[in-house]
Amino acid sequence: MKSTARGTRRGLAAALAASAVAIGLFVAVPQANAGQDGDEADRTTNHTMGSQIREHEGVDTRAGDVADPGVQATLSGIDVASYQGNVDWKAHWNAGKRFAYVKATEGLTYKNPYFSQQYTGSYNVGMIRGAYHFALPNVSSGAQQANYFASSGGGWSRDGKTLPGVADLEYNPYGATCYGLSQASMAAWIRDFANTYRARTGRDAVFYTSTSWWSQCVGSAQAFAGTNPLWVARYSSSVGTLPYNWGVWTFWQYTSSPLDTNYFNGAIDRLQAMANG
Repeated sequence: MKSTARGTRRGLAAALAASAVAIGLFVAVPQANAGQDGDEADRTTNHTMGSQIREHEGVDTRAGDVADPGVQATLSGIDVASYQGNVDWKAHWNAGKRFAYVKATEGLTYKNPYFSQQYTGSYNVGMIRGAYHFALPNVSSGAQQANYFASSGGGWSRDGKTLPGVADLEYNPYGATCYGLSQASMAAWIRDFANTYRARTGRDAVFYTSTSWWSQCVGSAQAFAGTNPLWVARYSSSVGTLPYNWGVWTFWQYTSSPLDTNYFNGAIDRLQAMANG
């Protein structure tokens, strides 16, 4: 009898499960630490570095195997956001990563809830680290967003392990590619951000972008190469053409698999010099 009852219960359970699937009650739940692509962008307030570039420009499948970055020496590093959750920094250090950038803010409303663990954890393991801001040029002035960023994790200190903050300038996740701005207006917004960030921190912000986006949205309206280091996104085996007026890249994001991985254009002493200002 007990065996028969257990069999009946198992049969009922299977039938209920099948019925639930049939009517759509079961929903796949993403893992807490979701991968870079797929769950990297909450479509309301939180977008990661390069998420919109990959969506618009695609990814070269050879990008994960960069044989010759085209410089004499490079360092490997990563960038992370809330989708990585609590990061195992020791594992990344053991894998040879020596620097990290952590998303701090977006627009005027979003702050990364994992920022403290990620920013402090990378520092504690020995990495040279910095923070980045996902810019939304259509929601406020550049000055307002620079202040929000600088007050929410994007500051700088001359401790030899803190890099200047980054303005993430890429395709609009909510609409028009260039946020409804002309090239002149976009350049003016970027200048406003850059000037305010420098006034707040004493450092020139790094600009993260792709050549395609910059050509469409900024063009040659203003030149920033003399003040702002370039972090170029190109998911390929070579860095390719750089945006207007930059003759050299400082960082290169060359793959997003299994997570965003970057080169610094130089050896460790040059990265330390950048951190020291």
